[in-house]
Amino acid sequence: MTTTPAGSMANLLDAIVASARCTVEARRIQEPESQLEKRAARCEPRAAVFRDALARPGRVNVIAECKRRSPARGVLRHDYHPGAIAQMYQDNGASAVSVLTEPAFFDGSLSHLEEVRAAVTLPLLRKDFVVDRYQLLEARAAGADAVLVIVAACSTADLTSLIGSAHAWGLAALVEAHSADEIRRAVDAGATIIGVNSRSLKTLDVNLRTCDALVGEIPPGCVAVAESGIGSAQDVGHLTSIGYQAVLIGEWLMSAADPGATLRAISGLTGIGPGKRCVEGGR
Repeated sequence: MTTTPAGSMANLLDAIVASARCTVEARRIQEPESQLEKRAARCEPRAAVFRDALARPGRVNVIAECKRRSPARGVLRHDYHPGAIAQMYQDNGASAVSVLTEPAFFDGSLSHLEEVRAAVTLPLLRKDFVVDRYQLLEARAAGADAVLVIVAACSTADLTSLIGSAHAWGLAALVEAHSADEIRRAVDAGATIIGVNSRSLKTLDVNLRTCDALVGEIPPGCVAVAESGIGSAQDVGHLTSIGYQAVLIGEWLMSAADPGATLRAISGLTGIGPGKRCVEGGR
């Protein structure tokens, strides 16, 4: 499996979405949706706990990510044990844990989510390319409290349907956007937690100024989350000072020699709290 060349993200997104649809159909054959519904119904996700964990004032709220590989950088951690990593996150101040479950491009698995659920009590996010209600049921059955929904991967109708179905099944939805238009689509579709991803879908480049430019577009009633490209305490301090209530950190932690110490240093930052969502060009 090779690293995806820069500049091919648009095609990569299409490829991942197509792969997700194929995976869903294969799994639906293995386990009919009616059977999966019964398994999912036995679990009790904590959507409100997830949302509240991201919105706690007066502290740095970190969604710490378990991710073995990324298309941009290749393998991040060869010695990858999601349960142990998540326990380390829980012990060092994480507010929630994100688990990559996409198999073809990120080496993820639903079994990783199940392993993490068995290891920690923190609220969990299933991070994948969700394109079908079936994946919401999988997430709930595997112990997730929330799912990632990417605006760029969905039609307007599908976006509204997925967010509504997630809420109906007791799951929070972290809705990811890359532009002001996508934020508006997310809000119109019912999103209450909005993540701004600073990684370009076209070039794979990361520019934290994207987070600066878009924070003012997120309505006050929504939880604002900054995603991608966060690699220092200064980044975290800046993002929280301009209004982000939570940060999702994956590659920085996964690449660190001691992810727990890195997280502990972030979580121990003081004097940081969500600032006013007001930047040039924002609302």
